[in-house]
Amino acid sequence: MKAMSERRTGRGWWRAAAVALGCALVCAPLTAQVASYGDKQTGENSGDQLPTVLKRVAVEQHLNQPLPLDAQFVDDTGKTVRLGDYFGKHPAIVTLVYYNCPMLCSEEMDGLTAALTMVKLTPGKDFEIVVISIDPAETPQQAAEKKAFYLKRYGKPETAAGWHFLTGQKPAIDAVTNAVGFGYVRVPGPDGRLTQFAHASSIEIATTDGKLAQYYLGVEYSPKDILLGLIEASDNKIGSPVANILTYCYHYDPKVNKHSLVVARIVQLGGMVTMAALGGFMFLMFRKDAKLGRHHDLTKKENG
Repeated sequence: MKAMSERRTGRGWWRAAAVALGCALVCAPLTAQVASYGDKQTGENSGDQLPTVLKRVAVEQHLNQPLPLDAQFVDDTGKTVRLGDYFGKHPAIVTLVYYNCPMLCSEEMDGLTAALTMVKLTPGKDFEIVVISIDPAETPQQAAEKKAFYLKRYGKPETAAGWHFLTGQKPAIDAVTNAVGFGYVRVPGPDGRLTQFAHASSIEIATTDGKLAQYYLGVEYSPKDILLGLIEASDNKIGSPVANILTYCYHYDPKVNKHSLVVARIVQLGGMVTMAALGGFMFLMFRKDAKLGRHHDLTKKENG
């Protein structure tokens, strides 16, 4: 009986600990996302506060706000278009990125594309995908290259007419970012030139008449939520605000005492480390549990 009690106690202990570690695995990335990807700072940006520049980087949810449908852009074929060209028949997924972004924009587009492969709706037939560069220096050629890359990853080349990668000038870009509530700041790249941007990650769904209906924040998106958002937006229904947990593309480099954009994967790395720790812990507890079981069986035979 004592061995059985120890066995049960052992099982309960490692199960409880596994649940606690599992919670840490789920919760840790959410905590990490609300801070910048960087090191502890001194001076103006010390402590647990966001760096000064990130106070201007946010996503304010402007639900039911109309997009500037008259704003002019250039599409991935070099054709001048209006944002309103993509509305009237279908809802649209709108995302603000820049094509030379070294990390977060690619993560965002990867997450969107992966989610769309599991959404049983067809781009160009049921909804539109409108990707707008926030960098006025980027070109239609860069837009075309990104479109080709993600269309290939999506795996359905026949949906090309539903994917729109746009570039434009600052007035048109500002009109869209202001309507969406997308804050971003130009920051120095590795060469010290202001060629990169500090920004957060989000996608938006707009109704058929071009009003913002739903926001999804971060770099991973639920296919079920996107499907529901598109269905509701097709009826011009407006969704509800979501928890404002942001993922920033930004880093403080204390070696050069300035802020710079980097390829950062701290959230993913934290999750991997936690998973490895959980796996190792559970393996050890299984071994301990098995030894207790064998000891119990042996004791039972000796007493039998």
